[in-house]
Amino acid sequence: QVQVVESGGGLVQTGDSLRLSCTASGRTWTVMGWFRQAPGEGREFVGAVRWSGGSIFYADFVKGRFTISRDAAKKSLYLQMNSLKPEDTAVYYCAASYADYSRSADGMNYWGKGTLVTVSS
Repeated sequence: QVQVVESGGGLVQTGDSLRLSCTASGRTWTVMGWFRQAPGEGREFVGAVRWSGGSIFYADFVKGRFTISRDAAKKSLYLQMNSLKPEDTAVYYCAASYADYSRSADGMNYWGKGTLVTVSS
């Protein structure tokens, strides 16, 4: 069993930066990633890391604004978000999986409760 906890959300203004953190416990996973869900929308892939080796994958919309990093010793994953836009407003979820990398939320096994990011215009 893997337990996942996110932190770092909040209310920011357009153009601001925010760093989300995710800490997990349990048997080491294969992939850990970030998803987001805007009001009335489905859960959207943001990016993911293959834990062994550190390969990182991003959604196209990230376009260099977001950066994912990890601290394997701390079993932690981070999402640095720069140049935030109102359309980035969403609940951001961290998730882990023992399956290989997938952009589908269905491919992730363990989820945190999410942290809300609100970007005001």
